[in-house]
This record gives sequence, C-alpha cells and structure tokens, in this order.
Amino acid sequence: MSRFISALVCIFCWMVVVPINGQQQLPGVSSPGSEIRIEFATVVKGQPAERGQLAYRVSFRGKPVFNWSYLGLELMGQRALGDNVRIVSTSTSQADETYSVVHGKSNPVRNRYQALTVEVAEPSAPGRSFAIEARAFDDGVAFRYHIPVQPALTALQISNERTQFNFAKDATVYPLILRDFRTSYEDNYHILPLSAIQPTWLVALPLLAELPGSAWVAITEAHIENYAGMYLTRTASASILESRLAPRVDVAGLAVARATPASSPWRVLMIAAKPGSLIESNLVINLNPPCAIDDVSWIKPGKTAWNWWSGSYAEGVSFTPGMNTETMKHYIDFASRAGLEYMLIDAGWSADATGPNDSGGDITRTIPAVNLPEILEYARARNVRVWLWLHWTNVERQMEEAFPLYEKWGIAGVKIDFMDRDDQWMVDFYRRVLKKAAEHHLMVDFHGAYKPDGIRRTYPNLLTREGVLGLEYTKWSARVNPDHNVMLAFTRLLAGPMDYTPGGFNNVTREDFVPRQRQPMVLGTRAHHLALFVVYESPLQMVSDYPGAYEGQKDFDFIKTVPTSWDETRVLEARVPDYVVIARRRGREWFIGAITGWRPADLTVALDFLGQGNWTAEIYADAPDAGRNPKNTNRSERRVNAETKLSLHLAEGGGAAIRLHPVD
Repeated sequence: MSRFISALVCIFCWMVVVPINGQQQLPGVSSPGSEIRIEFATVVKGQPAERGQLAYRVSFRGKPVFNWSYLGLELMGQRALGDNVRIVSTSTSQADETYSVVHGKSNPVRNRYQALTVEVAEPSAPGRSFAIEARAFDDGVAFRYHIPVQPALTALQISNERTQFNFAKDATVYPLILRDFRTSYEDNYHILPLSAIQPTWLVALPLLAELPGSAWVAITEAHIENYAGMYLTRTASASILESRLAPRVDVAGLAVARATPASSPWRVLMIAAKPGSLIESNLVINLNPPCAIDDVSWIKPGKTAWNWWSGSYAEGVSFTPGMNTETMKHYIDFASRAGLEYMLIDAGWSADATGPNDSGGDITRTIPAVNLPEILEYARARNVRVWLWLHWTNVERQMEEAFPLYEKWGIAGVKIDFMDRDDQWMVDFYRRVLKKAAEHHLMVDFHGAYKPDGIRRTYPNLLTREGVLGLEYTKWSARVNPDHNVMLAFTRLLAGPMDYTPGGFNNVTREDFVPRQRQPMVLGTRAHHLALFVVYESPLQMVSDYPGAYEGQKDFDFIKTVPTSWDETRVLEARVPDYVVIARRRGREWFIGAITGWRPADLTVALDFLGQGNWTAEIYADAPDAGRNPKNTNRSERRVNAETKLSLHLAEGGGAAIRLHPVD
C-alpha cells in the first residue's frame, strides 16, 4: 500500500522444546546488535527451577539491568496465573521492516527485532496455560501476555498484573507521582533514589531511570487495546516496582474483563547508554499495528492559533473580546497572516453547556454569539481550517450525529478534553473516537488524557495529546518553569507527541512572575520558548499567545517557519535534568532547539550531521542581558558546514533556536 515506502520484511520462525532439567540453557533473545538480552525462567527463591514462578531478566552490554522479575496475572475468583508453571516450549522469529508515517519524529521508520515466545502451563489442575511474547530491539525490549482459549479460561477477569521490574541496583529515578487513577497526568516530575519511592505512591508511565555505570532505562507500555492502563508501585523490596492496572468504575476490584483469546499491552523497556538515545527511539510506535486508514491524504500536521490561553483579551479592536464571532475572526486573520494552517475554537462555543467544564451541552449547535457558518466561510476564504473543542461526555452522547455534521461543515479536527482516566472502558472510548473520526476525515487532539501508547501509527488522525503539566499552568502557578521544561524532554516526551501548548512571548524573570488569567506571563527566556517548538514533538503545535504579542517581533519568524513533523531526529547534547539540544530535519532543512533549566549552560554543538556542502544558520540566541531581560534575543546569520562547532551560551532559563538551510 502507498503508506509503506518499503516492505522489506524478513520473518523466520521455529519451535524449540526447552530442556527443563535444571534449565541450564535459559530461553532468551538478544537484540539485532547483541547489546540487549532478555531471558526467561521459572524460578524458586530467585533461582531457575523445573517449575515455579515465571520470571524474566534483562541485561545491557553484559551488565544486569533487571534481575529476576516475576510475571503473572491476578484473576478474580481463581488462583493467580503464573506462580506455579513450567515452560512447555519456545519459538523464535525475527523481523526487519521499513514503513512510512504521516507524521512523527522520523520518516521512514525502521522496525527491526528478534523475537521469542515462551509457552508455559500449570503442571497440575486446572492446567491453565499462557504465553509471553518478547521482542528485543537495539533500543530496548518489550513483552506481553497471550492467553489462549481453554476450558479453564473462556473469559478473563483480571484484577491486576504481577508484572515486576526488579532493578539490578538502586537507580536514580524521575517519577511522576499521581494521587490516584483518575487524573490527567498533570504534575511535576521528581528526582529520587529508587529506594526512596514509597509503597503508597502511584507512579505514572513513562518512568525514566539511570542505573549508574550500566544503562538509562524508561519503562512504559504500548498498544493498549481492550485493556486498562498500567502504573507502578513499590513492593516491600526497595528495588522492585510492580504493575498496577487502572480499575474499572463499574465493578470493584476489577481492572479487565474480556473473553479469551486475549493479549495484554506491550510492557516496554527502552534501554540505552545515553539518555538522548531514548528520545530518538521509535520503539513505542513500532509495537503498534500498521495504519488502519487507507487514504491518509487528508491528515495534515500544522500549527494553530488558539483563543483560550491569552484569555478574553484584545488591543485596538472595535469588538468586545470573548467567545463570539468577531473574536474568532480576529484569530483567523492572525493565522492567515502568519501562514498557520489552523484556528482552534476552544470551550464555550457549543449550546446549552450546563455541566462542569462545558459538559452537558449540545455540540451540534452554537451559542447565539457564535455564528459558526460565518466563521467557517471566513476561514476558508483565508486558507485557514478550524478545530473545535469538545467535552468528552458530549462526544460520547453525540458522536454519531456530530462527526458527520462536522465533516459536512468542513471542520478539520476536534480537541476532546477532561477524560482523566485510562481504565478499560476509557481506553476503548479513545479507539472508538479515532475510528469514527477517521470515517469522517477529522483529526484528533486528546486533552485531559493519559500517556501516548503509539496508537498514532494505527490511527494517524490522532495528531497529539496532552497528558502533561503544560504551559496553561502559568495562568495560575509558577510550576511550569525551565527546570520542568527540560525534564519533560526526558520523561513524558518518551511516550509520544505532547501538546504542551508553547509560544508564550510575555517572558519574565522569576522575580517579576505573577500568575494571571489574561495575558499570562511565562518563565524562561524568549529563545527558550522558541526552542520548545523543536524540542517538543507535536504534529499539531499551538501558537498560544495573543496575536498582538507576536506583531513586529523578529523572533516570530522562527515560529512561522518551523515544521511540526520530521524526517529525522538527533539528540546532540543531553544531560538530565540540566539541558538538552535536539536537531530535527524536515526535507533539506534542519532545526535545532536547545534549552537549559535555571542554571546557565555553555555548550559546544557539533554540526557533523549536516553532510556535504554549506549551510546558512539563522540563530535566535539569548542576548547578553537575557537573564535580566528574558525577552531579549540576538538574531544572527552565519555560513556553516559539517566541520562547524557552534558555541552556545544559554542564560538562566535560556535557550537557542536555529534554522539551517542549504546554500544553493
């Protein structure tokens, strides 16, 4: 099909009966480059045995990363599955394919791995069986459960998993700690020893960890389908984290209810020698099924103006700013002048919204102050398309009616908000939305969302999602600051695109910062916030501030030219949690984003990735006084090539944004 630019897939399978007499040769599989290996065994008191608890272990470059970690499922009304089994057989395979994507951090994407399936069975009644499928990539390993149809398991009622992650040493971890299973993943990350994680804490994914002298690891999951989202808690052992599944809301103690055969999501272990390599990884999308949409020509990444972030504010206009037709036209005019593809109309446009956060409304009608046909015609005439904000409860009630109507109107996409759950029902809701939206040529942005799981490979009409403490929080707190921004590159961003909503131009110092709803201030220099458009991957990228904030500003030229989807991504410099420098290519042009936290940084960035020829570098850098006057930048141009090394001085909370295009 046209979405695959090459289909060089080579898969070989064979069956091996594993000798269980002491299991001298443990079943396992190594990555294609042989640096990563995962092995399986049934263990008793931490040692391989003929029968016992199924477990796995992982090594990187010959050093242990995870020691024997238990595997199993807790079932309602039955004994746990996996605590008394023997290995029956194994089969191995390998694959190497290259496929194209509509949007992403790189294109094409290579999916290359060695695979192993381990089949186990209980040696005594009821004789239940299941399998673990594992894949070893050069950037990590992943495994999942397969439960076949069998007399003792015609249906599953899973209360939890017993999947463990037994770290080989007391790692430094960077957790997002949530209060419960009903949140929007909007909180700050922490820096702690693994042993400091408390058993009462609920840790979200992805979780970044450094095992000093061994590896950088990120735990997450991929391809969540008809299942519940996974979290982590600490066991009685200071080195072991164990899975926790988001519970259903309808049955106490139940997480997953489904018929067999059934498969769990992939449990993903991204592994690398350097943290920047984790940012470059496509492991999460590689573990998802291919694109399910035959014609993807209507899916268009881009940038959007947005009326919500700056509040009901406008200068020098003849109308009263707010949720009304004239204000929406004002933002459409800005998008058209700037060459932005979209305008996002946020909450408040739809009729009869009587519930919390504009729920309980009719998303097929507008309030009297919003003339949507007039707005859409106005936008079409200016080559701008419109997105609409929706509360998820309204989508659940009216999706069948609203989505065909939006297609008729010419709506580009929908931003769906406030789900704040990833239980089995809500996971299914996401999939139903994406499928129905694709049928009516609607792109999707999920807010109030759980972490990405790579579903965008299957449904690329999903451009981005929130699931992050983003720039909106500057309206009521100082929690979004340069330290937080750097941390996001190494944590949340590992799972997939992130709708952080960058673009704040009212840059102030810590001393001058005041949270406010209208004309919000942002912490960090202007160059820092320009760089976020490169550092943060999001095929739909907000240009969040009020249009007047950008008028006459030389720095806005960078935002107008920066793409939102990429052909190649390279991390040039990275130190957790201090700074990161990322280069991304679109076509023949490269863009570099460099950000630091509250500590200034002097960095030398090699441009050896450029290849042959000369290039013009347009550099937006912190001015010498940017620490005191964070709006100040210096824009310069210079001729560079692959031998050039750029010296960047990043101010306190600073950054640099660079556009590189070849000299013809």
